[in-house]
Amino acid sequence: MNVDPRWIYLVTSAAPPVLRLEDFIPALYADGWAVCVIATPTAATWIDLDALAATTGCLTRVHPRPPRQQEESLPRAEAVLVAPVTFNSINKWASGTSDTLALGVLNEMLGAGVPIIAAPCVKPVLRQHPAYADSIARLANAGVVLLDPDAITRRAEDGLATFDWSQIIAALRDTTGSVVDR
Repeated sequence: MNVDPRWIYLVTSAAPPVLRLEDFIPALYADGWAVCVIATPTAATWIDLDALAATTGCLTRVHPRPPRQQEESLPRAEAVLVAPVTFNSINKWASGTSDTLALGVLNEMLGAGVPIIAAPCVKPVLRQHPAYADSIARLANAGVVLLDPDAITRRAEDGLATFDWSQIIAALRDTTGSVVDR
């Protein structure tokens, strides 16, 4: 029996947890997801795009393809996980700005009826900025499941912020359903 994979877009921006995506992607596969990574341009400078593409089997996207370029289209997503998402990306997304492929995809997905889970990696002082509260409220009202940064963020041995990826997987399961057997 040949079962089509469930595709998830893993949209990622430049915050320290992006440095550990290669550790997280196998957990998504274990839950039955095929993964397509879409990175902001700054995040793309922090990660090994080719290694992620080799891990996922899907080209890691950063820029939109020019018209007439023969590059395969993105697979149809059944869910979107935005992890990590920064203060800047949250505020741009909530305002409808589509100045990167990542933000363009997120804005399109808001109207597509696809479940979206966002894992902010935002300093507590930035979370006090009035634009942040407004943006979080706007995204939540649009149906985005926003995870609590304090609950999911830890400090790694190197002192950088990282995520408790198991909590993110649990939120993904709660939002989209149980694990799919492959």
